[in-house]
Amino acid sequence: MHVLTVDDSRASRLVIVRFLTDLGFQATEAVDGTEGLRYLRGGRKFDVILVDWEMPGMSGVEFIRAVRSDAATIDTPIIMISTLNSSDRLVEALEAGANEYIMKPFTKEILAMKLDLLGVESK
Repeated sequence: MHVLTVDDSRASRLVIVRFLTDLGFQATEAVDGTEGLRYLRGGRKFDVILVDWEMPGMSGVEFIRAVRSDAATIDTPIIMISTLNSSDRLVEALEAGANEYIMKPFTKEILAMKLDLLGVESK
């Protein structure tokens, strides 16, 4: 299984990629929403997308809306990742098209649980 992780923080990407690798996933990193969309529009297929909320240029919500507007990626599961702990933000992410929401910081076990909820298994 192949996961796209979109986060402007190098440290966050390193942690997420380590968790994904430990869980048996292949991960591709994008430093922002624009790069993430380039991967998707370039024909790369991902089984799930993890996207940070707060990014320069294009927020995670804007990224999700762009993903959901493309027929090729409309059904790809998306997990929003954020430090923002607000029910309004959670609702906004879900309304934009996120399937799940994870608060930073999080553990590998929480990520595994969310992936399992989406039916995404590494093997």
